[in-house]
Amino acid sequence: MSIPPCPACQSTFVYQDQNQLICPECAHEWNPLELEENAFKVHDVNGALLEEGMKVTLIKDLKVKGSSLIMKIGSKAIIKRIIEGKDHQLDCKVDGIGEMLVTAKYVKKA
Repeated sequence: MSIPPCPACQSTFVYQDQNQLICPECAHEWNPLELEENAFKVHDVNGALLEEGMKVTLIKDLKVKGSSLIMKIGSKAIIKRIIEGKDHQLDCKVDGIGEMLVTAKYVKKA
């Protein structure tokens, strides 16, 4: 079993003590099973859980910041990755436009 780096300081000198993992550099202790349960989750407008690789549909016309393009309602997109952030949580490939960051509240599962 490979031990993951410390989530607090990214140190690789982590050791295991029963169910806990401990970082000797910053003294951070955590249970790796609890860390997976508290992972960042993103939901669409209907409350469905979104994951990487899913196909989604835009529910509203969206202006592209810094451009004259408009992403039309009903445009399809594929989620490439999910980003933990305030403004845009989804890194998507939108049909006809290309790579784009989209806010999760403007999409629904296709």
